[in-house]
Amino acid sequence: MGDDILDAITGRSTGTTVVTVERGQLALFASAVKDPSPIYRDPRAAAAAGLPGIPAPPTYPFVMGNFGAFPELQAEGGGSDNPMAEVLGPLLAGGGIILHGEQEFTYHRPVYAGDVLVGRGTVADAYRKESKGRTMTFVVVDTVWSDRETDEPVCTSRMNIIHRG
Repeated sequence: MGDDILDAITGRSTGTTVVTVERGQLALFASAVKDPSPIYRDPRAAAAAGLPGIPAPPTYPFVMGNFGAFPELQAEGGGSDNPMAEVLGPLLAGGGIILHGEQEFTYHRPVYAGDVLVGRGTVADAYRKESKGRTMTFVVVDTVWSDRETDEPVCTSRMNIIHRG
């Protein structure tokens, strides 16, 4: 695979996803990451902490597209062709492993139970590096989660996927 494919996917959309942030999923996620705080489970505890609702744990946007993306919320025939398959498919066909290299979140406001958010993903960068005689391919994806009603950004997530051949 040539660098021209990496250049061609940079800037392309990875798709759009609409999600409803659900209270039960926030509680399950908090339990999964071993956070016992009642603010993720009980609206009274959240209110006592000065919050307007049950907040999402800090790393929840990592899984947000997997929970609450109900079919009726998605645009008909919407989205776009995700360019990740154009790169990762051929790389995996040649062997190697895929690693989740890094994850970063920039909050513009907290995420709360009941929010309906629109996630728009973009390939921010794609490049190769040589390391210890192996080729490492990096694909960086930014997803901006915005409030569906106001289109105001809520959280930006940056994920780095690495293929080590």
